Amino acid sequence: MKSSPIVKQIVLVLFLLAAMAAPAEELRLEKSADAMGSTFTVALYGDDRVRMEAAADAALDEVRRLDELLSNYKPDSEWSLVNQKAAGKPLQLSPELFRLLSACWEYSRQSEGAFDITVGPLMKVWGFYKGSGHLPHKPEVQAALTRVGYRHMHLDAGAQTVWLDRPGVEIDPGGIGKGYAVDRMVEVLRKMGVRTALVAGSGSSIYGMGAPPDEPKGWAVKIKDPWDASKTRAEVWLKDMSMSTSGSYEKFFRADGRIYAHIMDPRSGYPAQGSVSVSVVAPRTIDSEAWAKPYFVNGRDWAVKHRPKDFRVFFCEDRMDKPCAWLQ
Repeated sequence: MKSSPIVKQIVLVLFLLAAMAAPAEELRLEKSADAMGSTFTVALYGDDRVRMEAAADAALDEVRRLDELLSNYKPDSEWSLVNQKAAGKPLQLSPELFRLLSACWEYSRQSEGAFDITVGPLMKVWGFYKGSGHLPHKPEVQAALTRVGYRHMHLDAGAQTVWLDRPGVEIDPGGIGKGYAVDRMVEVLRKMGVRTALVAGSGSSIYGMGAPPDEPKGWAVKIKDPWDASKTRAEVWLKDMSMSTSGSYEKFFRADGRIYAHIMDPRSGYPAQGSVSVSVVAPRTIDSEAWAKPYFVNGRDWAVKHRPKDFRVFFCEDRMDKPCAWLQ
């Protein structure tokens, strides 16, 4: 028995409606680029590979742009020009760099100087600038300290200028650059219609947008055991949240029977002691990266008192009898 033309049309319409209602297959794309002394990675989901490629490329182009702006390894970057010229007289800044330096000054004030954008001279004297570190003589540290202190950096909001009030003061982007770059990459992805992505700067500053198709809780990110990188101490689900980790195991050297890590206490002039790893979960990556260091430097008790309510902090002290744990 043959079907009538009307029946065939109804069947065709139902088939097309079913096809339209079926969810499009989720595609996954991952790309990376080297910038700012780190490897930045974008992993995203979507249903249009061409648009996904364009969005990932735009995000990586943004971090390359920031490398030209913020790198202290490139002599012609705007950041380097501050170190070269701002000690002589106030230097006019781009609105973007002025906003970023203003945020750094505020992080320094709120952290009681444990975060300090002018830590550059100390990083150099300890050999952590383009190196793995070495033990300096005490007079070298004392001399460097005379050129460290965020209050040596003066910002004029009206004129959009910065002035460093003594020769040799140098700002260092190491404590904030990756976090700022990750946030900017996320903003680019959102503007291009991406809703689900994981953006990471060297694995130490990470932002999870939305949730991957197979996990509604968000992106699973592991916090490594600072004493054994093959083990996991905690797992975090990032859903429109960031996480940054500062650890003494990242870059360090041994001298005179002690371990000296690259996380500096700008007030003493020596690497911070007592902490091994601190991970901060926060709504913005610039905040999670910036605050991980003061919590590391100032210690667990200080972090408990000063942690904002929407931050989570995972703390590992240099004591085997005091296990790693989330701050309460």
